[in-house]
Amino acid sequence: MRPVRVAGLGTYVPPRLLTNADLEKLVDTTDAWIRQRTGILERHIVEKGVGTADLAEHAARDAMREAGIGPLDIGFIVVGTTTPDTVFPSTACTLQAKIGASNAWGFDLGAACSGFTYSLSTAYLMVATGKVDHALVVGGDVMSSIIDYTDRATCVLFGDGAGAMVVSVAEAGEPGIIDFLNITDGTGGPALMMPAGGSRMPASHDTVDQRLHYVKQDGAAVFKFAVRWTEEISRRILERNQIDPTQIDLFVSHQANRRIIDAAAERLGMTEKQVIVNLEKYGNTTAGTIPLALADARRQKRLKKGDLVLLASVGAGFTVGSVLLRWGLD
Repeated sequence: MRPVRVAGLGTYVPPRLLTNADLEKLVDTTDAWIRQRTGILERHIVEKGVGTADLAEHAARDAMREAGIGPLDIGFIVVGTTTPDTVFPSTACTLQAKIGASNAWGFDLGAACSGFTYSLSTAYLMVATGKVDHALVVGGDVMSSIIDYTDRATCVLFGDGAGAMVVSVAEAGEPGIIDFLNITDGTGGPALMMPAGGSRMPASHDTVDQRLHYVKQDGAAVFKFAVRWTEEISRRILERNQIDPTQIDLFVSHQANRRIIDAAAERLGMTEKQVIVNLEKYGNTTAGTIPLALADARRQKRLKKGDLVLLASVGAGFTVGSVLLRWGLD
C-alpha cells in the first residue's frame, strides 16, 4: 500500500442566503427556536436550475489548483451526494465533462451525510493500491431540491454546498491519511429517507400529491443514533491506532446539529479548542459539511501542517464513517 496525502482542498457555496428570519415567513418557527435546537443561523441556497455538479465544479477546480495539477492528471472521481443532477448519468460523469478530466473514470457514492468520509475512503484505496496517482473526492448536495419548505421539522436544517479534495500518492514520511473506518446499520433506514422517486415507489401524481419526494425524518431517532455513533466510530478508530482523544488537534464532525457535536465531543473528553463547528453559517449541507468545516478551520488558523485530524460522520442508512489523517497542507 502506497502512502496517500491530501494535496488540495476546495469548497463552494452559492451566494444566496436563507436566514432564520426568512424561514419565519415560510413556516411556524422562530429564529430563537432554530438557534436553540440546532445552532443554525443561516444557510446558502442555489438559484433555480443550479445542480450539484455546478457546485462541485467550483470546488474541484480550487482543489486541483492548490494541488498543482490539471484535469488530465486526475485518474478517478468519486462524488458523494444525495442529490445527483440526474438519476443517470452520474454526477461524477457530468463533473468529469465539466472540468475536462478525460483520463478519469468514476461514479457517485450514496451515503447521505457520510458521503464525504465514504468517498475519501474509496479514493484513498484507489491511490494506495496504485490504481491512480491522483483522485478527486467531492462531497456536495443541493438539499434545497428535496426539502419541503412547509415542513418546519426539516426545512430549518439544510443548506446547499460542496467541497472537494485531491488525494495523491505521497512520499514516504509525508503527512497523510492514516486510517479509515466505516460501518452501516441498515435497520435505521426508515428514520431518515426520501420515500418516493426510486424503483420501489416511482414518481406518480399520487406520490407528488403526498409530498413523498422530500426528506422525511424521525428527528429523535436520528439524534440518538448520531450522538452514540459519532462518539463510537471516533473511539474505535482512535483505539485501533493507539491514539488518545486528547492527542487530536482538530475534530471535524459532520455538521448536522450543534448539540450532537457537543455531546459526542464531551463524551470523548475533547475540549472546545479541539472541535470545529461552523453549521451556524451553512446548516446541514449533507456530504458537503466536512470539507466546508476543514476550509473554515484553515481560514481561522486552527488547522496547520502536521496536525492530527479526525473526521467523523453519521448519515441516512444509517451510515457511519471516520477518517484519521495527518494534515499536510500549509
